[in-house]
Amino acid sequence: MKRKRNVFSITEIIIMVIVTSLVSALSAGLIITNNFRNNSGISYLNLVNDQYLKEFLNVYGSILSGYYEDVDPEAAINSAIDGLTTYLGDKYTTYMSEDEATALENTLKGTYEGYGISMSVDNPQIVHEVYDNTPASKVGILKDDKITKINGVDVTGLTTTEITNMIKENSSVNLEIERNGNIINFTLNAEIITLPQVTYDVVENNGHKIGYLYIETFSATIANQVENALKKLESENIESLILDVRYNGGGYLAEATKIINMFLEKGKVIYSLESKDGTETHYDETDEKRTYPIIILQNGASASASEILTAALVDSYGAKTLGTTSYGKGKVQKKIDLDDGSSLKYTTSKWLRPNGECIDNYGINPYYLVELEYIKDSEGKVVSVIDTQLTKAIEILSN
Repeated sequence: MKRKRNVFSITEIIIMVIVTSLVSALSAGLIITNNFRNNSGISYLNLVNDQYLKEFLNVYGSILSGYYEDVDPEAAINSAIDGLTTYLGDKYTTYMSEDEATALENTLKGTYEGYGISMSVDNPQIVHEVYDNTPASKVGILKDDKITKINGVDVTGLTTTEITNMIKENSSVNLEIERNGNIINFTLNAEIITLPQVTYDVVENNGHKIGYLYIETFSATIANQVENALKKLESENIESLILDVRYNGGGYLAEATKIINMFLEKGKVIYSLESKDGTETHYDETDEKRTYPIIILQNGASASASEILTAALVDSYGAKTLGTTSYGKGKVQKKIDLDDGSSLKYTTSKWLRPNGECIDNYGINPYYLVELEYIKDSEGKVVSVIDTQLTKAIEILSN
């Protein structure tokens, strides 16, 4: 018995081809719509159909093809992006070139590849600082050592920048050091080094042990540094703490939140974010907490994440502020990296302190208003500064 063959007519074949094409087109459209989105989740398909973007592209195309001189497409687009951020009228929404974005990234990542030494500005060949647990400290290089040669090249007469660049451009370097009239050679291999961005100490005054902790910036490694500093301070049985965020311009909100979590009781409000989608309140969800008195040193350069930390500790912990009014940055930004290495930083929301206030343009007023004391010469030039703010904080916590 012969098997019956399935035979399709021309009409049926055409219908199947059309249906298959429609299904394929629909699937492709869904893939494009769902997968090809910008960093904010907006579909590129929607952007392409935007009438205002079409108008811009028309102008852009006309300029490129018809302007009487050559136009640099990259510079033109960068200028257009810069114009868009300017239109928003928000000083915190900015377009950053590749160099600017790289500089910001290097500052906030809190690490660098190197050897762990810094050179003196006044005496270029002299080692100004050797950081702990770095290649330089491990091999025995000391502060005030004099570098005479780098990889066999005499560096006498070179500037600090030239010497620093000669060291940085190599993943391995040989340094000839002069120390107490002796010549010593050291070979170092570069490592990833955590930038030291906290300073801490124990101050004993009037029978009281007071911890002092300075936070330079809220980099990606700062929470771990603060945690380690607190453990060391508390191992010496401090009774209170001075947190110094003077000249701290901010950084990562997530790192500031981690530090706040170290102090607040679970369930306490850290901050709220107010955006066009509503208000979202963030609470301490950790079991870690502290209870000793805290004074926060601040000034007009204490901004952003340092103000978030200050507000949370004042409102939800009971800390006191001392110094002058803080900067007053009550907005939060998101950074997106563009394909050419540049970045866009734009405001996504306002942040509110636990008491519900927004400090933008106002800052946080100090509980204790204390100015620094400046010593000037006969011509009015500042020759030294007396840290009356730190002295006052120690005095208060010693009573």
